[in-house]
Amino acid sequence: MVETSKPGPRPKRSGDALQRRLDELTFVARVARLAASTRTWDELMVTVVDRARDAAEADVCSLYLTDRDGTGVTLAATNGLAREWIGRARLRLGQGITGIVAETRVPIVSDDIRQDPRFAWITGLDQPHTSMCSVPLVWNDQVIGVLNVQTIRKRHFRRGDVRFLETLAALLAGIVEKGRLQREAEAQIESLRAIDEARANLVAVVTHSLRTPLAVVRAYVELLGGRAQAGEQPDAQEWERQALQQVDRLDQAVDSVLESLRVFPSGAIELGPVDLTAVVEETTRELAPLFRRHRLATDFVERPLRARGSSELIRRLLGYLLENASKYAPVNGRIDLYGWRVADRAYLAITDDGPGIPEEWRERIFEPFVRLDDSPRGAGIGLFAARRLARAMGGDLRVDERLPRGTQFVLELEAIAP
Repeated sequence: MVETSKPGPRPKRSGDALQRRLDELTFVARVARLAASTRTWDELMVTVVDRARDAAEADVCSLYLTDRDGTGVTLAATNGLAREWIGRARLRLGQGITGIVAETRVPIVSDDIRQDPRFAWITGLDQPHTSMCSVPLVWNDQVIGVLNVQTIRKRHFRRGDVRFLETLAALLAGIVEKGRLQREAEAQIESLRAIDEARANLVAVVTHSLRTPLAVVRAYVELLGGRAQAGEQPDAQEWERQALQQVDRLDQAVDSVLESLRVFPSGAIELGPVDLTAVVEETTRELAPLFRRHRLATDFVERPLRARGSSELIRRLLGYLLENASKYAPVNGRIDLYGWRVADRAYLAITDDGPGIPEEWRERIFEPFVRLDDSPRGAGIGLFAARRLARAMGGDLRVDERLPRGTQFVLELEAIAP
């Protein structure tokens, strides 16, 4: 197959020249109305090739559009066998009959493309067509595309046929180009929306990453203030060390915004053996001030519990889940972390005895900016980020019901033999 496609139904010829001309003009007017009334780009493309095929009393029609860089033409629509080549079949200016028409703006008729050295056969395609007429689509003195019609049986396209196709092409050129410009504008709007959404995600995720260490620093300050008012002697040196450690964490986050955005990993992540028990103990010790009004406990069936992952990503993931638990667990409520292994999978559960999550929300909460209530607690990004981190390590994160009440998040990773 080549610069076009498969047969379709064709109307009978009119025997009377005057009647034929009248039919042609009526047909052109009808095509104009149809093309102008299409609602989508795909609908417009189908209308153009189908009506042009009927107008030429041909078997197939293909439309090539000039590339925006002006170096060639690319198949945009066809009513034949080569639909999978739409957007892929491309000819340089001057290459093949289509490329020559695009370059010279002069229509070309070929009675037998199989014997025509100008015709460019596209590797990997085959087709049964013999004769071809190719005309340019010109709008605002620019060639915006080429319209090809072909027949299976050998046919000589007369001058009247060519002139009629030129008239039709001239009519369609403006409609097609305006439709293309509109489609490109819509694509640009979608691109800008995607960029804006990505920017919003960036701000939300970075803000969320900064909130946890800030909360820890605030907790230490509150502890210091409370002890001072009570006249007690606080362990100021240790608390200062812990607070400064969180300030360092803030500095690292600010210095590497993109690194802190690895909920959307953009490069290869280095994964290796990780002791989940050690990471949990380190993270809970670091975040201990957040849980001064809760009962926090850990329990592991086996120690060490080794999994394939990244210590840094797991710490960040635990930070999101533990911060979420601290917000929803009641005062003096329990927050438990426990781990186990089944065959080649390692599991880490974070539970709380808060209000729980209705079953119909258990997938929605992992979407960005989704929250169960209208409270100002968080931006609705933590659970989204946590699941993305889990999947970036080849694992997953789910939420289960916890009886009699509460929530249980379960991190699943590939286990590594101790």
